[in-house]
Amino acid sequence: MKTISCMNIDEEMLYSSGGEVKNYKKGELIYREGDHALYYFQIREGKVKLNNYDDEGKEFIHNIFGGKQSFGDSMLFLDKFYPTNAVCISPAEIIRVPKDRFLELIKKHPHLSLEMNACLSQRLYFKAIMLQSMASLNPISRLKGLLDYLKSYHDDSCGSCFQIELTRQQIANLVGLRVETVIRALKKMEKEGNITIENRKIVY
Repeated sequence: MKTISCMNIDEEMLYSSGGEVKNYKKGELIYREGDHALYYFQIREGKVKLNNYDDEGKEFIHNIFGGKQSFGDSMLFLDKFYPTNAVCISPAEIIRVPKDRFLELIKKHPHLSLEMNACLSQRLYFKAIMLQSMASLNPISRLKGLLDYLKSYHDDSCGSCFQIELTRQQIANLVGLRVETVIRALKKMEKEGNITIENRKIVY
């Protein structure tokens, strides 16, 4: 599954720039909201979510990343604090490169800057799509906005065959709905023929 990041730098290039592999357990924090951005992170194995919580303790997921994807890199260009937490949702193996060494790396290799610009543009596109969807009071519209975005980075040559690798709870936290509302909306979408559900997996 492709999510909202495409940056995947050659691992040997990262190691030669001071990169090191860190292993994390499921549920372990990689960084927390309010921390300074000190590293470039690229996932070798596992999954990571970016989240935060409202005043009532409700979780909102901003993004989910998998193998060969990076996260938190946009903050390396700003003197700001992380606006989210980064939490492992499975055991993970992650390469991290110190900020100063990473900035040296992209100066030496301009094509990496172009790739990073393209990735940041994708993320802005996602935010625009999700803001439009989130403005709707219709749960199906919110879900369709998310599914359309995820599918837009998938080879659609087989038609309606894109499998969503997210749990119902993760989908609810991404679109700002209760999980019960998501379940009802998905059942309605299935009844209307917009999705199919195979072995509890959503196929779009």
